[in-house]
Amino acid sequence: MSTTADPLAALGALPGVAESVESVRKAVDRVYGHRIMRRRSNAVTSEAALRAARGSAALSGADWALEEVRRRTDFGTDDEARVMGAALRLTAEAGQLLSIWRQSPLRVLARLHLVAAASDESRVGRPRQAGEPVDEPLIELPLPDAREVSGRLDGLADLIIAGSSAPALVTAAVVHGELLALRPFTSHNGLVARAAERIVLIASGLDPKAVCPAEVGHAEQGRAEYLAALEGYVSGTPEGMAAWIAHCGRAVEFGVRESTAVCEALQRGAA
Repeated sequence: MSTTADPLAALGALPGVAESVESVRKAVDRVYGHRIMRRRSNAVTSEAALRAARGSAALSGADWALEEVRRRTDFGTDDEARVMGAALRLTAEAGQLLSIWRQSPLRVLARLHLVAAASDESRVGRPRQAGEPVDEPLIELPLPDAREVSGRLDGLADLIIAGSSAPALVTAAVVHGELLALRPFTSHNGLVARAAERIVLIASGLDPKAVCPAEVGHAEQGRAEYLAALEGYVSGTPEGMAAWIAHCGRAVEFGVRESTAVCEALQRGAA
């Protein structure tokens, strides 16, 4: 990252990022302007949350049909079910943590991991320590050691607490990418990273009603493209960082498209 006083703002000035930011803003404005949003925004929010959880779980190995997610009530029977249950819990929990995020982002991240893991093991709800393994089989990038994780988490928290003039998309993309690169917990890092991105997009005011689920867009672009874009972030090059931010922007736009379809379906039902 840049060493300027506001490194997130510096990322916003990378070639192509302003175009991604503007495209996302226009897309979000369109769905918020839909007539259904004036009367039934709560229904759209609920549906977006379900689809967000389904998309995030798909990227962590539980690629279920949406109707299967609706139908199931037991999420503890096997590995895929547990992943889906974790994604559903995180999506629900994210909305409860918005007021804490700007003051104590590390506390929020610890809470997200605790909710995802649903366990009282000593390794849950805190960054991993030296020698502790990480269960994140779908991300095969080099794993930073615990000391680097601690330093970079503190740096990320400082950026969030200090605030930035950077667009919400840039901040959300950096939070998401940094958590995936670090994998600070012993498990569920992908789910936590996407939940943190969700919190930034909502808390920033870009998507205050949580109707633009980026998780849907990340899943729709596919795991291969997701991981390729992440490699760009990890490279630290301007081109790689810009490509990751653009990928996250497209994810939000896909989420907008999904919720617009939900609005249209609700409008037809009300006609």
